[in-house]
Amino acid sequence: MLQVAELVAGYGDTPVLFGVSFYVDPGEVVTLLGRNGMGKTTTIRAIMGILPAQQGKIEMDGAPIHRLPPYRIARLGLGLVPEGRQVFPNLTVRENLIATAANRGGHPGPWELDRVLGLFPALRERLGSPGGFLSGGEQQMLAIGRALMTNPRLLILDEATEGLAPLVRQEIWHALERLKESGQSILVIDKNVTALSRIADRHYILEKGRVVWHGNSAELRAESALQRRYLGV
Repeated sequence: MLQVAELVAGYGDTPVLFGVSFYVDPGEVVTLLGRNGMGKTTTIRAIMGILPAQQGKIEMDGAPIHRLPPYRIARLGLGLVPEGRQVFPNLTVRENLIATAANRGGHPGPWELDRVLGLFPALRERLGSPGGFLSGGEQQMLAIGRALMTNPRLLILDEATEGLAPLVRQEIWHALERLKESGQSILVIDKNVTALSRIADRHYILEKGRVVWHGNSAELRAESALQRRYLGV
């Protein structure tokens, strides 16, 4: 579905990515791992067209997308849950969810308001509350729900549970498990290796803008020295 090949990108004259390559197949959950500042968010920004790719290519279903503007990339079926959530603070929860809702792919049984509220029941009680009044956990649920309302073929989460309380993290992981069971393709960044190894099919570790390791969850769990070296755990 998504193919990133030899991606080079950066900010102005400062390079950050040096030939990053990975792929996501339909129905897979794939992670990007690494310490802060290793290029994970930069990779996501390049995929979404927010940051230009200087070299390499990014393809969706075999067609290049790295020269397209962000709105065109989103319409191809990429739904982003950005770092920091970035909900609309002055819009209500309901308005946040429906503001960008669409089903351009004509998916049967699409993500609509009631389905999102079934995934995150806590939002049902806050439908009339401004997004800026929600807790961090509620905002993350709202950001995920907002992305799902675009009915994405690939859901991308940048720091899925960063800064959240343990109980809220468990709820987010449970929701991602349910999404995987439904066949949703997911690309996720997070630091919780234990939770990620439980739900993800494959993992890529970034170090200073390069992929230094990739493998499945069983291989990652077995590589304790690798985790200490690159993930600090």
